[in-house]
Amino acid sequence: MNFLLCSINTLKVLYDISGVEVGQHFYWQIGGFQVHAQVLITSWVVIAILLGSAILAVRNPQTIPTDGQNFFEYVLEFIRDVSKTQIGEEYGPWVPFIGTLFLFIFVSNWSGALLPWKIIELPHGELAAPTNDINTTVALALLTSVAYFYAGLSKKGLGYFGKYIQPTPILLPINILEDFTKPLSLSFRLFGNILADELVVVVLVSLVPLVVPIPVMFLGLFTSGIQALIFATLAAAYIGESMEGHH
Repeated sequence: MNFLLCSINTLKVLYDISGVEVGQHFYWQIGGFQVHAQVLITSWVVIAILLGSAILAVRNPQTIPTDGQNFFEYVLEFIRDVSKTQIGEEYGPWVPFIGTLFLFIFVSNWSGALLPWKIIELPHGELAAPTNDINTTVALALLTSVAYFYAGLSKKGLGYFGKYIQPTPILLPINILEDFTKPLSLSFRLFGNILADELVVVVLVSLVPLVVPIPVMFLGLFTSGIQALIFATLAAAYIGESMEGHH
C-alpha cells in the first residue's frame, strides 16, 4: 500500500512539474489536449537530423571506411563502451536505448546553441532547444524509470521487489523514495543546466553583443555535451543496478 501511495504521489508531482513554464509558450490544440508547439517543432527537427545522419551512415558502407563512416563507428563504439561499463555483460539489448537517449539529448542541447531558432517568428514565445523545456526532460526521465523497472522485472520477476526490504525492512520507505527521486533528479539536472546556459548567453549578448559572449557559447557547447553524457551514463547505471540488485 505504501508503495502504491508513493507511486501515485510521485506521478502527481511529475504532472505538476510538467506545468512549469519559463517565459511565453506557443500552444497547439490537439483534440482535447493543449501541447507545447515549440517543443514539438524543435524535437521534430532534432529527430530529422538524427534520422538523416543514420541514413547517411548505413547507406553505402565501405570495406575501407571513409571519414564519415569512421566517425559514426566511433560514436557507436563510444555508446557501447558506456553501456558495457555501467550495465555489464548483458549490455547488448540496451545499447539502442542508451544510444538514443545520448544522441537525442546531445543534438537537442547543441541545437539550442548552433541553430538560428530566433529567426523563426511565432505568435507567442520563441523556439529553443527541446531540452530547454521541463516537459521534455521529465519525459526522458520517465522513460528511463520505465526501462529501469522493466530491466529488473525481466531479469528477476516479482522477486525484484525484494530489494526494497534489503538489508532490513525498516529501509522500505527510503528504498522506495530513492527509486522515485531518480527521475526528478535526472529531469531537473538536465533542464536547469540547459536553461541556465541559454539564459546566460542571451543576457551577455544583450549586454555585450560582440566578442565577449563567444567563449561562453563554446563553454555552453562543452557543458551541453557533458550533460548528455551524464544523463546517458546515469540511465545505464540505473538499469545495471536494477539487474544486479545492488545499491
